[in-house]
Amino acid sequence: MRNTASHILHVAQPVEGGVARVVTDLAAAQLAAGLRVTVACPVGGTLTDALRSAGCTVVRWDATRSPGPGLPYEVRQLARLMRAVRPDLVHAHSAKAGLAVRLAVRGRRPTVFQPHAWSFEAAEGLVARSALGWERFGARWATRVVCVSEAERRTGERHGITATWRVVPNGVGTGRFRPDGDRAMSGAGPLVVCVGRLCRQKGQDVLLAAWPEVVRRMPGARLVLVGDGPDADRLRRDAPASVTFAGAARSTAAWYRAADVVVLPSRWEGMALAPLEAMACGRPVVVTDVDGARESLPPGRAPSCLVPSEDPAALARALTTLLRDEPLRVALGAEGRAHVLASHALRHVTDAVTDVYRELLGVATAPVVGPNEGRKCITT
Repeated sequence: MRNTASHILHVAQPVEGGVARVVTDLAAAQLAAGLRVTVACPVGGTLTDALRSAGCTVVRWDATRSPGPGLPYEVRQLARLMRAVRPDLVHAHSAKAGLAVRLAVRGRRPTVFQPHAWSFEAAEGLVARSALGWERFGARWATRVVCVSEAERRTGERHGITATWRVVPNGVGTGRFRPDGDRAMSGAGPLVVCVGRLCRQKGQDVLLAAWPEVVRRMPGARLVLVGDGPDADRLRRDAPASVTFAGAARSTAAWYRAADVVVLPSRWEGMALAPLEAMACGRPVVVTDVDGARESLPPGRAPSCLVPSEDPAALARALTTLLRDEPLRVALGAEGRAHVLASHALRHVTDAVTDVYRELLGVATAPVVGPNEGRKCITT
């Protein structure tokens, strides 16, 4: 009997930021490896265009970012999509897609859930308790829960979520993110760059609170916030003249290469892509000492690279220390690049996720014939 490639359905919401980049990278790599890949997601954001550029089949799934009164319709729509697409395995990305997929599938086919940071950490009070209660219950309908860091897995276990876990740290394309030495965007004065969605999770408000002290110690220093999000207007109101809001960028590599230091002052993370991308570009990073973020740094990380969360004074000291010490920045940049090449190259991620699929589908690898000859794929 002729072997046929397994069909993977990725379901994603949100459709921008780190989750969109992870889904795009996985889909592109799996297509190149000979798998059949379809992605269901809402319109908007950057995800649909990026997927279609990679040659991926995209189907529309109308879903809001957070649970609401439209959830029953979203689940029914997703169930209809699955009957039409007929995937062998479903991979749900982030809390909203994970909620809808597990309600639609209910364990009737192999299901991978990837939280990309737990939803209950982003909420408070009744909302947080409800989100945690769902994750405890819904774990029974995930054949595997894939976490992007050991810390994310431990957080799930600590909160009473019983699952079959797999940890697959995030990875980045080290060809796309590389130290080209192009500083054309840097201009005059030291430059600090923060890439991330403008929201409470990413902590740009803490960075803006720290920034006047950085400028006092380093006159002429400039800060660029790359990204968009719900806190954009509020953050702009509080920002001094030395801060630039660059908006969402289709490609962030040029901003990393222009920076003297890249910073991500998150309140919580699964494992953010921005520090990995910056290190791949040979730039030193400063991150907060929260789950996932600390795990992205090289072992034996320099104290100047890790600061307490929600501590503007400590953040200002760390940024100033690095801006004043060029040899340290160069050394940390080289160390970070080597760390990403060894532990966070994109191929490591795609291979590890493929191994998860292989386990769940109970299949072996076989050579792909035709244009992709010499690669491997999962076959049934």
